[in-house]
Amino acid sequence: MDDHFNDFNNFDDFENLEVGELPEPPPPPDVEEVLQLLHSSAALDRTAAARAFCELQDSRAIPRLLELLTDDCPLVRVGVCYALGRNFCDAAIAPLIATLEQDWNGYVRKGIVWTLGNCRDPRALAPLISSLRYDISAVRLWAASALGHLGSCAAIAPLIDALETDPVAAVRSNCAWALGKLLPQHPLDRHSPLYRRAVNALSHGLEDEDLGVQNDVRDTIRRWGDRHMAHVLEQMEWNQGYCEL
Repeated sequence: MDDHFNDFNNFDDFENLEVGELPEPPPPPDVEEVLQLLHSSAALDRTAAARAFCELQDSRAIPRLLELLTDDCPLVRVGVCYALGRNFCDAAIAPLIATLEQDWNGYVRKGIVWTLGNCRDPRALAPLISSLRYDISAVRLWAASALGHLGSCAAIAPLIDALETDPVAAVRSNCAWALGKLLPQHPLDRHSPLYRRAVNALSHGLEDEDLGVQNDVRDTIRRWGDRHMAHVLEQMEWNQGYCEL
């Protein structure tokens, strides 16, 4: 494998540096070479090439990256998921969703969730909601963030559900964060059931057993800008003697 893929590890070079100097970063990978490595018979080469395209952008890589979504090696598939987030095209949505529904590897599904959130395509909404509800915790917490990035009003109710019921604090925190992205974008009718559910979930979130969740809920309430919730937060902080350092 070409040295472009190796980290700086020549200790003799460190000895020749002046005090305060840092070694020069390695040159970027050669795109033509990386394109060839995507077709290598060696899984490590395909993995390195896929990871390189997490930084590089070249539309010629997309067809091969889509083929590698079904590679036998999970490390290749993980790299491909993130590479498609950098080299995105509309044609990738359907294969990514199909892989999300079928792949046994949680790291692969996690990468797909990240890419789908960044694509902001409405077709990603339903599979991301499904991941938030039913996948392992490592995928659920990224699905919550991805739904915040996706920006759809339809994600508010599932995020409220997960904020109220998910047993993992990190997932609840990401749900609160995502609601902080969505609620300011989508004003809710104050007489609607969805508004009441949001108020109840955030109010309970202020008393979550996890301090990280509490802090994310506070931030969400401030970003939302709803007067009623701002008053609830102010009153609670007054009663608790809360202040930010």
